[in-house]
Amino acid sequence: MGKNKDIKRAVEDELDFDPLIESSGITIQNVGGDVALNGVVGSYPQYLEAVAAARRIDGVTRVHNHLEVMLPESDYRDDATLTTAANNALAFSVTVPSGIEASARDGNVTLIGSVSSGSQRAAAAAAVTYLYGVRNIKNDIEVWSTADPVDVLVRVQSALDRNALILDDSDVLVTTDDTTVTLSGNVRTWAEYDAVIDAAWRADGVYYVRNDLIVTG
Repeated sequence: MGKNKDIKRAVEDELDFDPLIESSGITIQNVGGDVALNGVVGSYPQYLEAVAAARRIDGVTRVHNHLEVMLPESDYRDDATLTTAANNALAFSVTVPSGIEASARDGNVTLIGSVSSGSQRAAAAAAVTYLYGVRNIKNDIEVWSTADPVDVLVRVQSALDRNALILDDSDVLVTTDDTTVTLSGNVRTWAEYDAVIDAAWRADGVYYVRNDLIVTG
């Protein structure tokens, strides 16, 4: 019980400390390192940053983001205005290929189209994350490639082997089923967790990443 209280307090302190978050509307629940974030924040970037802040705390093994984005009136954009802004942001980004389209409804932005890598898919979401009026992003962009599944496995494993954040004695296991990569095993930190997933998505030919990783803390 004492450790639960310590983790909860540490997450609260980190949220208060983070200058990118207005934490007054956030409440924390913790059960053995399994942390839930509840309440409201004033922007989508704060919604994402709250998870990042919780993950920085020692002992946090899982984070459930139940926060709701409630925009101040000055940040609200109607559907047509936000759709135009999102498509302009995609078009102006040098990391997003052509053919990606956005639509908005009540602050919820949906992205569609196809790209050749997971990194391009992530870049599209990043391009619209900081726009005024965004409450959430649904990324329906598909990844298409003609890469051989065996080559995909080799590329992902090689990326993990050379990553400084992934220790040599890591028990992370990579398997492929056609163009789906499954990651399993234990990682010690959220930084290692993110590094493993990022490496998998960066490999050419990966359409989908199934994440069965466990953060041990």
